[in-house]
Amino acid sequence: MLRYIPALVAAVMLAAAGAPASAVTPAEKMETCKFGADADKLTRAKRKRFLSRCMASTDAPAKPAKEQQPK
Repeated sequence: MLRYIPALVAAVMLAAAGAPASAVTPAEKMETCKFGADADKLTRAKRKRFLSRCMASTDAPAKPAKEQQPK
């Protein structure tokens, strides 16, 4: 049973990183956004931009950072 816990934690972290922040209070939303930034290992300007967009977002689906163009 204990051997499955790391896989479960990793799955939850991946799901949370791609999901928009939907929290009850602004403080909870900031905590959720910071968790996402930490999970993506963002620093400096990228982290600030991520947090700004995360805090401003609603419950709308997140857009991908880069849309790939077919070649």
